[in-house]
Amino acid sequence: MTIRCEIVSQDRTVFDGDVDIVLIPGAAGEMGVLPKHAPVLTTLKYGFVRVRVGGKEEIFAVAGGIAEVQPDIVTILADAAENVQEIDEARAADARKRAEEILKKGAPQNPDAYLAMEAALRRSNLRLDAVRRYRKGGSQIHISEN
Repeated sequence: MTIRCEIVSQDRTVFDGDVDIVLIPGAAGEMGVLPKHAPVLTTLKYGFVRVRVGGKEEIFAVAGGIAEVQPDIVTILADAAENVQEIDEARAADARKRAEEILKKGAPQNPDAYLAMEAALRRSNLRLDAVRRYRKGGSQIHISEN
């Protein structure tokens, strides 16, 4: 038995498929969702959504958003999301460096600009953490079925 999982960012569908389990970084902690789960609506914190199907796991970095769980579908509407395998590590490192340099200069006059730089720094750190923790030579992570 599987459950449908859709992960959507602001600009595209990042994942859409039937899976065995979805692990979500909910506001109250990590939540595992199996088929026939009770309905739940939760906010997402910065973290990793992991989907497993047939002993394989795909991991997605998500930068906030919401998740709606129904017995037959999990819908994740992320502020930003991407498959760990698709992260450009050099680009993420450059973005982190730029954000750190701007923040070191002090708070910009515009509070929105400061918050945007803080958010950019958090996203860059999340992306780099994802690469360090989950990407193994560009191949998908496999889980043993015990």
